Parts: sequence; C-alpha cells; structure tokens
Amino acid sequence: MRKSLPLIFSALSLCVSCSGLQRQQHSTRTLFVGNSLTYVGNLPAVFSALSSSDGHPVTSDMIVKGGATLSQRVADGAVARAFAEHKYSALILQERGGDLICSFGPKSCTESQQAIQTLSSMGHENGASVVLLGTYQSDPDVSRQLIENESAAAAAAGIPYVEVSETLQGMRKFAPGLEWFYRDDMHPGRDLILLDAILLYKQFFRVYPSTSSFTVKAPIYTTQSGLTEALRAADTPPPNPKQTPPDISYTRNTVLEIVAGLRNRVGS
Repeated sequence: MRKSLPLIFSALSLCVSCSGLQRQQHSTRTLFVGNSLTYVGNLPAVFSALSSSDGHPVTSDMIVKGGATLSQRVADGAVARAFAEHKYSALILQERGGDLICSFGPKSCTESQQAIQTLSSMGHENGASVVLLGTYQSDPDVSRQLIENESAAAAAAGIPYVEVSETLQGMRKFAPGLEWFYRDDMHPGRDLILLDAILLYKQFFRVYPSTSSFTVKAPIYTTQSGLTEALRAADTPPPNPKQTPPDISYTRNTVLEIVAGLRNRVGS
C-alpha cells in the first residue's frame, strides 16, 4: 500500500467552482441535501462505501425529507446549522424532481434557482465544494428541458452539474437487466443509486472507480423511511428498522457494467 495520504475535496479558496481533490490525512466529510430521490436506497451511504472501498475514505451526513425542496432547507436554516456544527468538504444538492421545470408552477422554478444559489454560496463560504446532482424524467423532450434548466441553475450558482436524466436513458438501453427503479417505478432502484454514486465519484475524483464488490453497511431506506429534515449521518440507525434493510451489497460485475456503459456513452 502506498504511503501517500488519501485525497480530499479541493479547497474552494483555490477555485470556488472546482471539485477536484487534494491530499489530506483524514476522511472526507460530505453533506447531502435533498429528498426521497436522495434517501431511497441511501445514496449518501452508497457514495461513502464506494469511495472508501476504492481508497478514498468518505463519511456522509444528510438532510433529507420526502417531497422536500431546497428552498425549504434555506428557509428552515437546517443547512446553515449543519455547517455551524461540522466541517464539510463537499455539499451535494439534489432538488425535488420537477421543480426546475416548473412542474409545481412558475414560482417553483424561481424558488429553486434562488435556493441553489443561496446554498452554493453558503457551501463556498464554509470552504466546501458544491455540486448539483440532477434528477430525471422519462419523456425525452421533458428530459432535455430538465437538463437544460438544471444546467443553467448550476451555472448561475457557479457550481458543477452532474447530469443524470439522459445518462439514465442511455444506461437503461445499455444494461436493461439492472434494477433502475424502485418497485413504484418512480424512485431510484439500487442500480440507479449506484449510477449516481459513480457519477459523483467521477466528478470528485476525476476517474471512474476501480473497486471490486463492496457492501454498504447502513440503512437502505425505502419510501417508508420515517426521515425528517433533521441532520443525520448516513449510517445512523433508521427510524423504522422493521421496514429498512440494514445493508446492501454490490457485485464487481455490476460496478464494471455501469462504468462500461458510461465509458461507452461518453467515449472515454
């Protein structure tokens, strides 16, 4: 094993829109802010386990609630309190699906854009890299509009955008046998959560993971999570233990299949 220190997210004093990495002795701490698209399948825990298994120790906290919007997290001060309590290297934002295409009315678009800018500034002021993780739509035309609006919102806030919707459509064709959706056909399935984690890994570490199989030892939340907007670590015992699997394992073949699909899609 090499003696070089683990990588950590770059200090934004160097570049507020960058999300590269520097070497640091201790594990990286990330904060996810979102909704059921973020917690069904426990993306924060999957990202931590994937990164840690591939040599980049990461721990994750989350502020998530079903149907929550980023503007609600600005209004209640939850993210500000989290930064007052902890030092985070990265802030990952994920909006409620549809807000940035005005699915809930024109006001939802404006409020979402403003919230992304406010939370991004808050992250930067606290020395964290900030990323907007995209959502997804099945209809091709709506998907393209979603990506355009999400990308524009991220650009206005001066942060990177991790696109999901078009990538997911391509991956469903490349690997139709994977579990892309939860049983309600709306929320992310186990392999869409893994795809999100790999996309975030690529964004932060600049390469695709080379890990083999790995196990996520954390609550694997369903739609019946019982989660509130309270700050919690990704591996904290769940509110509804009888309805929440305690772990999940991903095989090497699944990781490699998703990475192969991404390489095939982007030609890199």
